[in-house]
Amino acid sequence: MPLHRLLPALSVLVLAVGCTTVGTSADRAAAPRELTSAQLRQAAVTDAELGAGYAVTVMTPGPANPGEGADRETADVPACQPVLDAVAPANPAAGPAAETDLSVTKGADTKGGVYAGLLAFAPGRAAQLQGRLEQVLGQCTAFTSVTGTGKGVSAARKGVRSRHRLTRLDTPTVEGADAVTAFILTNESGGTLLAQRALLARTGTSLAVFSTVGVGKDPAPEPDPHVVRAQLAKLRAAR
Repeated sequence: MPLHRLLPALSVLVLAVGCTTVGTSADRAAAPRELTSAQLRQAAVTDAELGAGYAVTVMTPGPANPGEGADRETADVPACQPVLDAVAPANPAAGPAAETDLSVTKGADTKGGVYAGLLAFAPGRAAQLQGRLEQVLGQCTAFTSVTGTGKGVSAARKGVRSRHRLTRLDTPTVEGADAVTAFILTNESGGTLLAQRALLARTGTSLAVFSTVGVGKDPAPEPDPHVVRAQLAKLRAAR
């Protein structure tokens, strides 16, 4: 299951906010390569690399385009549309060239599980996407989305409206990243609040999104720093 489909009610994932840093001149001098599907999969962190108690499950991404624009979500605030399109593009050419999704748990702590999405892009695209999302931050603190009604969309998903609230988070720079952003997305539709906390890190031509979920009064926890550091180190080594 792709990361942006983790919770049907939380169909929006990425908003670039928080603390952004620029890589060193050495990073800029060496042009990072675009990772293939196989290379991205090899760059995924493993149980053994994380250490005792951790369990990593690799999830197979679903179809990038179930129907041309069929299930495209539309925001009522035009400035917020890039937030939706960043994770569920109607045109697959706008999305990642490759994707690997992971679920990481530690022991019996299911509430503290981390979902990680590794996304590979053509050179320049990851930075462009992150910059584009940063530009809409101030205009997109709250919005409503509606799902598509086209062919291939299940009856339960046709024309579903969701209210979203975005909260900016300050976050320290993560080792191994060229740029880092953080936010909480809250779906306020229905009787139970669903909160998704995410840390987005860009390294080279790839984006890594680390996400946790909170339901009701239980807040979404910070993504496990050990998982974040280990995954970014391996992703950076694959550049």
